[in-house]
Amino acid sequence: EVDIFVTPGLSHHNLLQFIGAERREGNAEPEMWIITTFHERGSLCDHLKGSTLSWHELCHVGETLARGLAHLHRHVHGGKPAIAHRDLKSKNVLLRSDLSAVVADFGLALKLQPDCPPSTSRGQVGTLRYMAPELLEGAICLQSDAFLHIDVYALGLVLWEIATRCMSSGGMLGEHRAPLVDEVGERPTLDELRHFVVDGNGRPAIREAWLKHPGLSQLCVTMEECWDQDAEARLSAHCVEERLAQLRTDPGLPAGS
Repeated sequence: EVDIFVTPGLSHHNLLQFIGAERREGNAEPEMWIITTFHERGSLCDHLKGSTLSWHELCHVGETLARGLAHLHRHVHGGKPAIAHRDLKSKNVLLRSDLSAVVADFGLALKLQPDCPPSTSRGQVGTLRYMAPELLEGAICLQSDAFLHIDVYALGLVLWEIATRCMSSGGMLGEHRAPLVDEVGERPTLDELRHFVVDGNGRPAIREAWLKHPGLSQLCVTMEECWDQDAEARLSAHCVEERLAQLRTDPGLPAGS
Protein backbone atom coordinates (compact mmCIF):
# COMPACT_ATOMS: atom_id res chain seq x y z
CA GLU A 1 0.00 0.00 0.00
CA VAL A 2 2.87 2.38 0.77
CA ASP A 3 4.34 1.60 -2.66
CA ILE A 4 1.08 2.84 -4.22
CA PHE A 5 0.95 5.95 -2.02
CA VAL A 6 4.47 7.06 -2.96
CA THR A 7 3.88 6.72 -6.71
CA PRO A 8 5.00 9.99 -8.36
CA GLY A 9 2.03 12.01 -9.56
CA LEU A 10 -0.53 10.13 -7.46
CA SER A 11 -1.48 13.06 -5.22
CA HIS A 12 -5.02 14.26 -5.88
CA HIS A 13 -7.79 16.00 -3.91
CA ASN A 14 -10.05 12.97 -4.28
CA LEU A 15 -7.51 10.34 -3.26
CA LEU A 16 -6.53 9.75 0.37
CA GLN A 17 -3.43 11.75 1.29
CA PHE A 18 -0.48 9.75 2.62
CA ILE A 19 1.57 11.26 5.48
CA GLY A 20 3.90 8.46 6.52
CA ALA A 21 4.36 4.86 7.62
CA GLU A 22 6.10 3.17 10.51
CA ARG A 23 6.73 -0.23 12.00
CA ARG A 24 5.58 -0.69 15.61
CA GLU A 25 7.22 -3.38 17.71
CA GLY A 26 4.98 -4.80 20.45
CA ASN A 27 4.60 -7.87 22.60
CA ALA A 28 2.95 -9.77 19.78
CA GLU A 29 3.61 -9.51 16.06
CA PRO A 30 5.08 -6.24 14.72
CA GLU A 31 2.42 -3.85 13.39
CA MET A 32 2.71 -1.87 10.16
CA TRP A 33 1.06 1.53 10.52
CA ILE A 34 0.05 3.90 7.73
CA ILE A 35 -0.59 7.54 8.62
CA THR A 36 -3.02 9.46 6.41
CA THR A 37 -5.20 12.53 6.58
CA PHE A 38 -8.27 12.26 8.80
CA HIS A 39 -11.80 12.79 7.48
CA GLU A 40 -14.27 13.26 10.29
CA ARG A 41 -17.33 12.22 8.27
CA GLY A 42 -15.92 8.73 7.95
CA SER A 43 -16.80 6.36 5.14
CA LEU A 44 -19.46 6.86 2.50
CA CYS A 45 -21.07 3.64 3.71
CA ASP A 46 -21.44 4.93 7.26
CA HIS A 47 -22.70 8.31 6.05
CA LEU A 48 -25.41 6.68 3.94
CA LYS A 49 -26.52 4.61 6.93
CA GLY A 50 -27.22 7.73 8.97
CA SER A 51 -28.00 10.44 6.42
CA THR A 52 -29.86 11.13 3.21
CA LEU A 53 -28.67 13.16 0.23
CA SER A 54 -30.19 15.90 -1.87
CA TRP A 55 -29.93 15.65 -5.65
CA HIS A 56 -27.07 18.17 -5.68
CA GLU A 57 -25.24 16.24 -2.93
CA LEU A 58 -25.71 12.97 -4.80
CA CYS A 59 -24.13 14.49 -7.92
CA HIS A 60 -21.30 16.02 -5.90
CA VAL A 61 -20.41 12.76 -4.15
CA GLY A 62 -20.66 10.75 -7.37
CA GLU A 63 -18.73 13.25 -9.48
CA THR A 64 -15.85 13.58 -7.00
CA LEU A 65 -15.71 9.80 -6.52
CA ALA A 66 -15.46 9.29 -10.29
CA ARG A 67 -12.85 12.08 -10.49
CA GLY A 68 -10.64 10.37 -7.92
CA LEU A 69 -10.97 7.01 -9.67
CA ALA A 70 -10.29 8.63 -13.04
CA HIS A 71 -7.04 10.11 -11.71
CA LEU A 72 -6.06 6.73 -10.28
CA HIS A 73 -6.72 5.13 -13.69
CA ARG A 74 -4.92 7.84 -15.68
CA HIS A 75 -1.60 6.94 -17.28
CA VAL A 76 0.80 9.86 -17.67
CA HIS A 77 3.45 9.19 -20.32
CA GLY A 78 6.85 9.21 -18.66
CA GLY A 79 5.24 9.66 -15.24
CA LYS A 80 2.42 8.12 -13.23
CA PRO A 81 1.25 4.66 -14.34
CA ALA A 82 -2.42 3.73 -14.47
CA ILE A 83 -3.45 2.13 -11.19
CA ALA A 84 -6.38 -0.23 -10.63
CA HIS A 85 -7.99 -0.05 -7.18
CA ARG A 86 -9.47 -3.60 -7.20
CA ASP A 87 -11.59 -3.17 -4.06
CA LEU A 88 -13.77 -0.15 -4.73
CA LYS A 89 -16.83 -0.06 -2.45
CA SER A 90 -18.64 2.47 -0.25
CA LYS A 91 -16.61 1.41 2.81
CA ASN A 92 -13.40 2.35 0.98
CA VAL A 93 -14.60 5.85 0.10
CA LEU A 94 -14.21 8.60 2.72
CA LEU A 95 -16.02 11.94 2.77
CA ARG A 96 -14.59 15.39 3.34
CA SER A 97 -16.57 17.93 5.37
CA ASP A 98 -18.09 19.31 2.12
CA LEU A 99 -19.12 15.76 1.05
CA SER A 100 -16.33 15.49 -1.53
CA ALA A 101 -15.40 11.84 -1.97
CA VAL A 102 -11.91 10.54 -1.18
CA VAL A 103 -10.92 7.13 -2.53
CA ALA A 104 -9.03 5.16 0.14
CA ASP A 105 -7.58 1.71 0.95
CA PHE A 106 -5.02 0.80 -1.69
CA GLY A 107 -4.07 -2.53 -0.13
CA LEU A 108 -5.07 -4.44 -3.29
CA ALA A 109 -4.21 -1.70 -5.80
CA LEU A 110 -2.11 -2.65 -8.81
CA LYS A 111 0.16 -0.52 -10.99
CA LEU A 112 -0.46 -1.14 -14.69
CA GLN A 113 2.45 -0.56 -17.06
CA PRO A 114 1.60 -0.14 -20.78
CA ASP A 115 2.48 -3.12 -22.99
CA CYS A 116 3.45 -5.10 -19.90
CA PRO A 117 0.95 -7.59 -18.39
CA PRO A 118 0.54 -7.09 -14.62
CA SER A 119 2.91 -9.33 -12.69
CA THR A 120 0.19 -11.02 -10.67
CA SER A 121 -2.03 -14.05 -11.04
CA ARG A 122 -4.31 -12.93 -8.20
CA GLY A 123 -7.12 -11.77 -10.44
CA GLN A 124 -10.02 -12.79 -8.18
CA VAL A 125 -9.55 -10.39 -5.29
CA GLY A 126 -11.79 -7.78 -3.72
CA THR A 127 -15.19 -7.84 -2.01
CA LEU A 128 -17.54 -10.50 -3.39
CA ARG A 129 -20.71 -8.46 -3.87
CA TYR A 130 -18.82 -5.74 -5.78
CA MET A 131 -17.03 -8.20 -8.10
CA ALA A 132 -17.61 -7.88 -11.84
CA PRO A 133 -19.02 -10.87 -13.76
CA GLU A 134 -15.65 -11.69 -15.32
CA LEU A 135 -14.11 -11.92 -11.86
CA LEU A 136 -16.90 -14.08 -10.48
CA GLU A 137 -16.56 -16.60 -13.28
CA GLY A 138 -12.77 -16.63 -12.96
CA ALA A 139 -12.24 -15.76 -16.62
CA ILE A 140 -10.37 -12.51 -16.07
CA CYS A 141 -7.98 -11.62 -18.89
CA LEU A 142 -4.93 -10.13 -17.22
CA GLN A 143 -4.61 -7.15 -19.53
CA SER A 144 -4.28 -3.70 -18.02
CA ASP A 145 -7.63 -2.38 -19.30
CA ALA A 146 -9.46 -5.37 -17.80
CA PHE A 147 -8.63 -4.24 -14.27
CA LEU A 148 -9.92 -0.73 -14.99
CA HIS A 149 -13.20 -2.13 -16.35
CA ILE A 150 -13.59 -4.09 -13.10
CA ASP A 151 -13.25 -0.88 -11.05
CA VAL A 152 -15.91 0.83 -13.17
CA TYR A 153 -18.34 -2.06 -12.58
CA ALA A 154 -17.92 -1.49 -8.82
CA LEU A 155 -18.34 2.26 -9.35
CA GLY A 156 -21.77 1.58 -10.88
CA LEU A 157 -22.81 -0.35 -7.77
CA VAL A 158 -21.62 2.46 -5.48
CA LEU A 159 -23.62 4.99 -7.54
CA TRP A 160 -26.69 2.76 -7.06
CA GLU A 161 -26.02 2.77 -3.30
CA ILE A 162 -25.87 6.57 -3.29
CA ALA A 163 -29.09 6.81 -5.30
CA THR A 164 -30.98 4.72 -2.74
CA ARG A 165 -30.47 7.50 -0.18
CA CYS A 166 -31.46 10.44 -2.39
CA MET A 167 -34.47 12.39 -1.08
CA SER A 168 -35.32 13.68 -4.55
CA SER A 169 -36.57 10.30 -5.79
CA GLY A 170 -39.97 10.90 -4.21
CA GLY A 171 -40.21 7.28 -3.07
CA MET A 172 -39.72 5.58 0.27
CA LEU A 173 -36.02 5.59 1.11
CA GLY A 174 -35.85 3.02 3.89
CA GLU A 175 -32.55 2.00 5.46
CA HIS A 176 -29.25 1.92 3.62
CA ARG A 177 -28.67 -1.44 1.96
CA ALA A 178 -25.58 -2.75 0.22
CA PRO A 179 -25.92 -3.66 -3.47
CA LEU A 180 -27.66 -6.98 -4.18
CA VAL A 181 -28.75 -7.60 -0.57
CA ASP A 182 -32.37 -7.91 -1.68
CA GLU A 183 -31.37 -10.31 -4.45
CA VAL A 184 -28.75 -12.57 -2.84
CA GLY A 185 -28.83 -11.74 0.88
CA GLU A 186 -26.36 -10.33 3.40
CA ARG A 187 -23.64 -12.97 3.03
CA PRO A 188 -23.81 -14.44 -0.48
CA THR A 189 -21.41 -17.17 -1.53
CA LEU A 190 -19.32 -17.02 -4.68
CA ASP A 191 -21.61 -19.61 -6.30
CA GLU A 192 -24.75 -17.63 -5.41
CA LEU A 193 -23.33 -14.43 -6.86
CA ARG A 194 -22.05 -16.22 -9.95
CA HIS A 195 -25.51 -17.70 -10.55
CA PHE A 196 -27.27 -14.34 -10.17
CA VAL A 197 -24.76 -11.92 -11.75
CA VAL A 198 -23.09 -14.08 -14.41
CA ASP A 199 -25.68 -16.69 -15.39
CA GLY A 200 -28.73 -14.48 -14.87
CA ASN A 201 -27.14 -11.11 -15.76
CA GLY A 202 -28.69 -9.80 -12.53
CA ARG A 203 -28.03 -6.35 -11.11
CA PRO A 204 -29.48 -4.20 -8.29
CA ALA A 205 -33.06 -3.17 -9.00
CA ILE A 206 -33.72 0.19 -10.62
CA ARG A 207 -36.54 1.75 -8.62
CA GLU A 208 -39.60 3.01 -10.46
CA ALA A 209 -39.51 6.34 -8.60
CA TRP A 210 -36.02 7.05 -10.00
CA LEU A 211 -37.29 6.90 -13.57
CA LYS A 212 -39.75 9.72 -12.83
CA HIS A 213 -36.97 12.11 -11.80
CA PRO A 214 -35.19 13.69 -14.81
CA GLY A 215 -31.75 13.50 -13.21
CA LEU A 216 -32.03 10.10 -11.53
CA SER A 217 -33.37 8.55 -14.72
CA GLN A 218 -30.22 9.71 -16.54
CA LEU A 219 -28.08 8.47 -13.67
CA CYS A 220 -29.68 5.04 -14.08
CA VAL A 221 -28.45 4.94 -17.69
CA THR A 222 -24.93 5.72 -16.47
CA MET A 223 -25.10 3.03 -13.78
CA GLU A 224 -26.25 0.44 -16.31
CA GLU A 225 -23.41 1.37 -18.66
CA CYS A 226 -20.95 1.00 -15.78
CA TRP A 227 -22.09 -2.51 -14.89
CA ASP A 228 -22.56 -3.80 -18.46
CA GLN A 229 -21.98 -7.55 -18.78
CA ASP A 230 -19.51 -6.81 -21.58
CA ALA A 231 -16.50 -5.32 -19.80
CA GLU A 232 -15.26 -3.45 -22.87
CA ALA A 233 -18.64 -1.75 -23.28
CA ARG A 234 -18.41 -0.09 -19.86
CA LEU A 235 -17.79 3.63 -19.47
CA SER A 236 -14.48 5.03 -18.31
CA ALA A 237 -14.29 6.67 -14.89
CA HIS A 238 -13.56 9.97 -16.63
CA CYS A 239 -16.74 9.65 -18.70
CA VAL A 240 -18.76 9.02 -15.53
CA GLU A 241 -17.21 12.12 -13.97
CA GLU A 242 -18.19 14.24 -16.99
CA ARG A 243 -21.74 12.91 -17.04
CA LEU A 244 -22.31 13.64 -13.34
CA ALA A 245 -20.83 17.13 -13.71
CA GLN A 246 -23.31 17.75 -16.53
CA LEU A 247 -26.22 16.39 -14.51
CA ARG A 248 -25.29 18.62 -11.56
CA THR A 249 -25.35 21.77 -13.69
CA ASP A 250 -28.10 20.82 -16.15
CA PRO A 251 -30.48 23.80 -16.35
CA GLY A 252 -33.22 21.47 -17.60
CA LEU A 253 -33.61 19.85 -14.19
CA PRO A 254 -36.41 21.21 -11.96
CA ALA A 255 -35.39 23.90 -9.50
CA GLY A 256 -34.54 22.46 -6.11
CA SER A 257 -34.42 18.92 -7.47
